[in-house]
Formats: sequence, structure tokens, C-alpha cells
Amino acid sequence: MKNLLLIPLAAALLGGPALAQDADQQAKYQAEYDKKLAKEFVSFGGWITDYDEAREKARKEGKVLFTYFSRSYAP
Repeated sequence: MKNLLLIPLAAALLGGPALAQDADQQAKYQAEYDKKLAKEFVSFGGWITDYDEAREKARKEGKVLFTYFSRSYAP
């Protein structure tokens, strides 16, 4: 029974550093995402980068969406 109690404790102790590393990696991904969105071709094209916002606008205007999904990183 003691061993069963140690499993969650071990998972918490070992998972803590991994969670901090994930947060650091997430911050790096977000910075890279923001950097790419700041490029001139994105603002010049008038692109909507929020999927839900684009769907709502297309629905209101009776238009279809052209979407491009890529995963060079995941913010």
C-alpha cells in the first residue's frame, strides 16, 4: 500500500521541472508566433489570424473561408 502512495508523489516531484520547461518552451513558441505575425506581409494582406473571428465574418458576409494550417511551431 505504501508503494501506491509513493507513485503520485514521485510523479509530482518529477513532473514539476517538466512543467516549468513546458512553460518556457510555450513562451518561446509564443514569441516566435508574435514575431511572424508582425511581418509586413501579414499586416499588408489584411489576414485574419483568429479562426473563430474569420468564421463569424464569413458567415455574416455569406462567404467561404480559405484556410491554411501550418505547424512549424505550436504557440
